[in-house]
Amino acid sequence: MRNDFLSGANYFLRGINLVVQPKLRRFILAPLIINTLVFTAAIWLGINRFDALLDRLLPQGSGWWIEIAGAVMWVFFAAVVLLMLFFTFTVAANIIGAPFNGLLSEKVEGYISGEQLQNSGGIREIFFSIPKSVLSELKKISYFLFLGMLVLGLLLVPGAGIISPFVWALFTSWMLALEYIAYPMENHGLFFSRARKELRKKRMLAFGFGIAVMIVTMIPVVNFLVMPAAVAGATVMWADRFRNQHKD
Repeated sequence: MRNDFLSGANYFLRGINLVVQPKLRRFILAPLIINTLVFTAAIWLGINRFDALLDRLLPQGSGWWIEIAGAVMWVFFAAVVLLMLFFTFTVAANIIGAPFNGLLSEKVEGYISGEQLQNSGGIREIFFSIPKSVLSELKKISYFLFLGMLVLGLLLVPGAGIISPFVWALFTSWMLALEYIAYPMENHGLFFSRARKELRKKRMLAFGFGIAVMIVTMIPVVNFLVMPAAVAGATVMWADRFRNQHKD
């Protein structure tokens, strides 16, 4: 179990190494631009809105207690922004980038195996896959919202607060592992329900991968590379651990 957890984290690190390879760089351009724009917009909007809110809430002046109160509220705001970026804008980036992520996954699999998928259509295929990709993302979101409500209900139980960080970390890592493993599986005609079934057999592998993605998502600037790196890492994980069980 411990080895599976570490292997899961290592797959994400391998994904980071893959997306900077010369033969794959051009395929991360669209996901990278999408991620950068979405995260930058989120940060800019959040800072501007919160700055205006502080001006209304705190009295005018330069007293020491006002400065301390402002500092404390900014720390709280930073934590909220991290959560907002993670859950809201990451989901938005994945919806927008879904067709490009499918192509990236296809190219990564071809790069590591030396083969090309039979249904490869290149850039042209992106435009024809947009409706299917968006529908798939909406199905994922519905599942994540349902599971998230169950987790939230559990955390509202009196006394459960002490375990809430661990529960949310597990929930988030599971969500991320499912999000990204779906891309290589869908390229082989195996859709979201099948991805859930397969990952349940290797939970520690999924948790290791998802937690690694979650941690790097919270690192400024580096998080712009998270989406393409996670797609690449999940594709390697698919090729190593699942593909032989599902030959096309």
